[in-house]
Amino acid sequence: MIRNGHGLAVGVERPGPGGRPAVRVWCDGCYDMVHYGHSNQLRQARAMGDYLIVGVHTDDDITLTVDGRDTYEEVKQAGRYRECKRTQGVSTTDLVGRMLLVTKAHHSSQEMSSEYREYADSFGKCPGGRNPWTGVSQFLQTSQKIIQFASGKEPQPGETVIYVAGAFDLFHIGHVDFLEKVHSLAERPYVIAGLHFDQEVNRYKGKNYPIMNLHERTLSVLACRYVSEVVIGAPYAVTAELLDHFKVDVVCHGKTEIVPDRDGSDPYQEPKRRGIFCQVDSGSDLTTDLIVQRIITNRLEYEARNQKKEAKELAFLEAMRRQEPQPTRESDSPF
Repeated sequence: MIRNGHGLAVGVERPGPGGRPAVRVWCDGCYDMVHYGHSNQLRQARAMGDYLIVGVHTDDDITLTVDGRDTYEEVKQAGRYRECKRTQGVSTTDLVGRMLLVTKAHHSSQEMSSEYREYADSFGKCPGGRNPWTGVSQFLQTSQKIIQFASGKEPQPGETVIYVAGAFDLFHIGHVDFLEKVHSLAERPYVIAGLHFDQEVNRYKGKNYPIMNLHERTLSVLACRYVSEVVIGAPYAVTAELLDHFKVDVVCHGKTEIVPDRDGSDPYQEPKRRGIFCQVDSGSDLTTDLIVQRIITNRLEYEARNQKKEAKELAFLEAMRRQEPQPTRESDSPF
């Protein structure tokens, strides 16, 4: 799914530079409700070697082994352990909370409400718990984050420019399947994804959608290997100006309902008039609505799991602190 490593066939291991043996990198996690923080971790891991293997474990977290040891203790002792820099401002915990609270505080134009702020300080935490892994932090978009995910390539002569538009909220396998099908429509595709403003998505989706704001959705879509460019805040109607500006050859939409524009018009009226509109069936029945319903149904189970997870992480942090060398007190000095 991630852009880094695009083109590497599954099961094929290329030699490293100069013919040296390839450096194999192992990275693991639960990857529940994959977001751009996970994509960024995998991007960093892939950059550490030539071949990336990703392990997806069960719903039990692996911070500690059954006997209370660090699960990475052996590789650390062997000097083969590396850490990826965490992506601040995104976590599965935060995304779940947005679904459950049914507020719009996460939208790009909204101030954080007192209710959401209280949630951010306490949701899913064990009593008195505070640790750097489980919890909520506020997302801050920067140009560097976009650069890390963007391809930086413009369409080349002979490439087919394909335009798709939507919310792409909680970017999931259904979106990936759709974009893969779109990508396969041409021999040399250049796929542009238009992402609607938060307020526009809320107009046609209702409730507190989108769950992820525009900046977060941008990074999620940019991380997908099938997307070459993203229009941040694309107009809902696919206009003649947009088609001409990007020199679009084909406009695609999935099998989801096409909601009329504010004036009741068809947002795909212009590409249909030009004969360049087509609908693509992703073959997946997973939707953002279905993911939200799963979370709401399993709320109590999730909160209990999150509290247990943080309690273990805090115990691990405390154990690590006790292992750190303590500064010598003046009374302990032999002089």
